Amino acid sequence: MVATTLTPVTVLTGFLGSGKTTLLNAVLHDPRYADTAVIVNEFGDIPIDHTLVRRASEDVVVLSGGCICCRVAGDLVQALRDLHFKRAANQVPAFRRAVIETTGLADPAPLLATLVEMPLVAARYALAGVVTTVDGVHGGRSLDQHPEAVKQVAVADRLVVTKADLAPAASLEALERRLAALNPAAARIRAVRGQLDAAWLFDTGLHRHDGSRADVAGWLGAGAWRSFAPDSVRGPHDERIRSFTWTREDPVAWEALENALETLLELRGERILRVKGLVHVAGEPGPIAVHAVQHTLYPPARLAEWPDNDHRTRLVFITRDLERDAVAPMLDSFTPHTPES
Repeated sequence: MVATTLTPVTVLTGFLGSGKTTLLNAVLHDPRYADTAVIVNEFGDIPIDHTLVRRASEDVVVLSGGCICCRVAGDLVQALRDLHFKRAANQVPAFRRAVIETTGLADPAPLLATLVEMPLVAARYALAGVVTTVDGVHGGRSLDQHPEAVKQVAVADRLVVTKADLAPAASLEALERRLAALNPAAARIRAVRGQLDAAWLFDTGLHRHDGSRADVAGWLGAGAWRSFAPDSVRGPHDERIRSFTWTREDPVAWEALENALETLLELRGERILRVKGLVHVAGEPGPIAVHAVQHTLYPPARLAEWPDNDHRTRLVFITRDLERDAVAPMLDSFTPHTPES
């Protein structure tokens, strides 16, 4: 479990028409998630008129089920700040989690970085996970034509393949093989006949709204990267995505590795989509969980225990036009072996 008083945030991304709105509607109408703030680009994206209770401001409305719906209005940081202070002032119901919907054409990496780069946000919110919807009928075409769609898949913790009942079986299987090649560690779920469970949006990462034990091994997914051998189902933008794992058998000095990561992100951050890892630090009973996006290293989380018997340091990199050979030597040079005390 990762102890935190921060509000967990799920980022919902996916290309145009891939089913994000349907999934958001599932949240807004599910009583299990009444204490959720949903942040959208425009109120017109979801039908709220018949469930509107009151407007807390021009950009924030309270719905009958208890959910709060907030319009970004071009400034995500301001939207998150306003929600926090409205909650503190009892102007909106208390919410325990938040969902941020991106536009269909959005590159998700800068948004993920915003959650930690901006002090006003980082002091109050924590990234809980990234969920990407993929159109089961047209998803392959989107991946072929739009590099943003490929990046949305590559950074996901969970992939929801929508319209699975409308796609021919052979093309759906080919799409899922392609998704596995881009991101084998992400859990994949098929949505049939538009049935989307709001639960698919939550508990995908280390920060959980109810304080329950996180699936750390699943979050890291290092085994999936090792065992998956991609086949020929690749597109023109897929080839630019790389994934690899950097490991160390012996404990490392945390300060040295932190400096190495910060230097790497400063020099190569524009090509680093996401980094997730567990670090074995001498003298610590459990690992330090590491998470980075582009130029930004998230605050480390000390875990009480290891998720399995593998106590090696493992960092999983998802990159664009960046090979392992350009990353590993820098990390190796900064991290001399530190024997157990």
